[in-house]
Amino acid sequence: MTSKRASFAALTLMFGIIAVDQITKWAVVENLEEQRAYPVIGEFFRLYLVRNPGAAFSMGTSATIVFSIFQLVAFVACIVLALRTRYIAGALPIGLIGGGAAGNLVDRIFREPGGMHGHVVDFLSFGSFAIFNVADAAITVGVVCYLIYAFFIEPADHVREEREEREQQEEPGEEQEDASEEVSR
Repeated sequence: MTSKRASFAALTLMFGIIAVDQITKWAVVENLEEQRAYPVIGEFFRLYLVRNPGAAFSMGTSATIVFSIFQLVAFVACIVLALRTRYIAGALPIGLIGGGAAGNLVDRIFREPGGMHGHVVDFLSFGSFAIFNVADAAITVGVVCYLIYAFFIEPADHVREEREEREQQEEPGEEQEDASEEVSR
C-alpha cells in the first residue's frame, strides 16, 4: 500500500471519529437530562449524561488545562504520524487515537467553562464501569491496536523485510554459480 493511501485512511478515520463523537455528544446534550439513567439494555448498558472536567474515572478534575494540552499534543502528533505512515495497519491506531484526542479537545475548548478548561461530555455507561464517550472508546481501541501493531505486526514485517533483503542478495550469487557451471561444461 502506498503511503498516500495509508495517510488518507488515517486522516479519514481521525476526522470521522471527531464527527461521530461530536454528533453523539450534541444529540445526548440536546435530548437527555444530566445525572439521569436511560436504560438501553437493562442496568448493563445505559445512557447517563455527565460533564467531566477530569480524565478517566473523573480523576484530576483540577488539572483540566493539563489534559487539554496533552490532547492537543497527541492530536498534532497523530496528524504528523498520519502523514508519514506507510501501512494501513499503522494508520488504524493513529486515526483512532488522534480522533479521540481531538474529540475530547473540542469539548475542552468549546464547552463550559471553555478556553481549554471545558468539561467533556460523557454518556456511555456499562454496569458499574466508568462513564465515557465515543472519543474515549476510540482512544482505548486505538491504544490496543497500536500495541498489537507494535508487538506483533511491525516485528513480523521487519523480519519479512530482512528475509527478502537476504534473498535478494543471495540471488545474484546463485546466478553466477549457474553461469560458471555452464561455462565449465
